[in-house]
Amino acid sequence: MASKSNVYAGVAGYVGRADQKGTVGVFTRPAETGRWEHVLADHEAYTVNVHPTDPNVVFAGTADGVYRSTDRGKTFRRTNFPDKVQIWSFLVDANDRKLIYAGGSPISMYRSEDTGETWHKLPDPGMPDRAVMPFACRVMRLAQHPSHPGTIFAALEVNGVMRTTDGGESWSDCSSGLIELAQKPHLKSKIVSDTYNEGMLDGHAIAISPADPDKVIVAVRMGLFETADGGKTWQDMELGRFSPTTYGRDIKVSPADGKTLYTALSVAAASKDGAVYRSTDNGTTWKRFDKVQVHGTIMSVALHNTDPNQVFIGARYDGEIYGTEDGGATWDSLPLPSDVKDIYSVAVG
Repeated sequence: MASKSNVYAGVAGYVGRADQKGTVGVFTRPAETGRWEHVLADHEAYTVNVHPTDPNVVFAGTADGVYRSTDRGKTFRRTNFPDKVQIWSFLVDANDRKLIYAGGSPISMYRSEDTGETWHKLPDPGMPDRAVMPFACRVMRLAQHPSHPGTIFAALEVNGVMRTTDGGESWSDCSSGLIELAQKPHLKSKIVSDTYNEGMLDGHAIAISPADPDKVIVAVRMGLFETADGGKTWQDMELGRFSPTTYGRDIKVSPADGKTLYTALSVAAASKDGAVYRSTDNGTTWKRFDKVQVHGTIMSVALHNTDPNQVFIGARYDGEIYGTEDGGATWDSLPLPSDVKDIYSVAVG
C-alpha cells in the first residue's frame, strides 16, 4: 500500500500478561517508505495524536508523560511535563490550536498553552472511586463541545464520565445515569471488581458531533450510550439492532462531515474478533464499514484530519493494522513487526 499519509501506532505490553515482554512504544510508517520504524522504544504508549492543523506535530501519551514529535514522527522527545504518570488521551482545542489537554492515570488532567512544549497539572477532578480494578482509573478520551470550548467531557476507565465547563479547572460527575442503567439485568457486568455497575462505568471513548452539539455519545463495555442533557441522563443506542457485537472501544466523528461517525465494536476486551461500523446520520443507524477479519479486539479507529477517505484501524495482540484510502472500498494490511504486543492507538496524518 503506497500510503498518502504517515501512520502511527501506540503500543503497550502487559494487558494481563506481564510475563510476556513484547516490544512497546511508538511506531511510525512514513508515507514515502511504507515501512514501520520503531521511533520511541523506552516506554509503553497508550495514545498517539496528530495535531489537526499541523501534521508535523504528533503527540504520544506514554508511561512517562507526554512525548512529542515536531518532524512528522521521525523523532520523539519528552516534553516539559511535570510528572511521571501514564497519559491516555489528548484533545487539541478547536479554537486555540496551541491549547492542548491531556488525560492521565490515575485520574488527572494536564494542559499546555504552547502546542505541547510545556505542561501544567490542573486541579484534581475529585471523582469518587466506584469500581476497584487491578489498574488505576484512566482518562481514556476527551470530547469538546463545538459551541462552548470550555465544556469538555471525559470517558473514564473504569469510572463513567466527567465534565468540565471551565476548561478543566473543575469537574462534575456525569455517571449517575449510567449507574441507573446498570441496574437493568442485560446491562450488568462484573469481571474483576466488586460491583455489577462495572460494565456501564467501563468508559473507553466519547464523542460530540457538530451536527448535534448537545448530544454526547460514550462507548462503554455494554455498548454506545447517549445524553442530551449534559450527562444527567443516558439512553441506550441499542447497537444490537445493527451489530452482533456491542463492546464499544472507540468512537470518532468525521472531521469532514459531522453526521458521519465511526465506532469500533468487538466481543470483549480480550477477544479474537471485531468490526468497525459507520453511521451517516449521527448515530441513528449503523452499517459495517470495514472489509477485514481481525484476530483481536479493535482498540482504535484513526481518521485523517482533512481526507475523509483515509481510515485506519488497529487490533490488539498480533500487531494488526488495516487501512483504506478510498472510503472503505478496498483495504490493505499493514502489520507491525511480529514481536509487537498490544496496540492501543492508531493515528494518521
